[in-house]
Amino acid sequence: MHEIVEKETLSEQIVRLVVLAPRIATKRKPGQFVILRAHERGERIPLTIVDSDPLEGAITLIFQVVGKSTHMLSRMSVGDDIRDLARPLGKPAEIGHIGTVVVIGGGIGTAVAYPLAKGMKEAGNRVIAVVGARTRDLIVLEKEVASVSDEIIVTTDDGSYKRRGLVTEPLTEILNLEAVDQVIAIGPVPMMRAVSELTRSRSVKTVVSLNPIMVDGTGMCGACRVQIGGKIKFACVDGPEFDGHQVDFSELAMRLTAYAEHENRSYRQYLSQLAKMEGT
Repeated sequence: MHEIVEKETLSEQIVRLVVLAPRIATKRKPGQFVILRAHERGERIPLTIVDSDPLEGAITLIFQVVGKSTHMLSRMSVGDDIRDLARPLGKPAEIGHIGTVVVIGGGIGTAVAYPLAKGMKEAGNRVIAVVGARTRDLIVLEKEVASVSDEIIVTTDDGSYKRRGLVTEPLTEILNLEAVDQVIAIGPVPMMRAVSELTRSRSVKTVVSLNPIMVDGTGMCGACRVQIGGKIKFACVDGPEFDGHQVDFSELAMRLTAYAEHENRSYRQYLSQLAKMEGT
């Protein structure tokens, strides 16, 4: 069991949890994730470790409510126990002194981008961060990302906060103004694909973090397979980070939506049952 010691609602759909997990807090590295199961009969959910405090023995997780399992997790409170946490999974990010690194976080992907930006800054790099979302309510960790960046640009698709537009627009400007040694992009598949296409034409190394459907997190089930450079890889053990110029984004997008109808139906049934139980 892993006790929830802090809970914060960042927006209507986004929740931050601090969970006691001493061994994970000590061993985790930027880019790694856990797979958790909130309840005995709960679904296994992969979540990136946003931060950790080895002294307190706690890790920070941020997630967006998108379906039944994440909604159930969002209803848990401080003092509740998470049933299972499969500890640090995936390859750690390649952190080193590179030069100038642009780290892009889209929506909830900023929760993944933050530890990478922090690691790159601690390694002595110049870090330029671009944080974007559809609307202001979906912007997360702006202050935290700014604290580990030399420069931060915030965009919203609808113009409700800071700069109006897509993250590719400031990225284009940055690439036009200075030499960039690496781009890291994490967020929705269309965003990562657009960033990768932009940097491909300029031969700028680009890393993306993939979170396809995952089940066991050990590579045994094969559910998280992705095509990288025409070869089959498993995001849970070969990733989650890959060369953005080698990812088959079309296949990835299809796999991510393969069970959308079933997931939506399950979520609607769950919300209906919940409303009846609570008399609303």
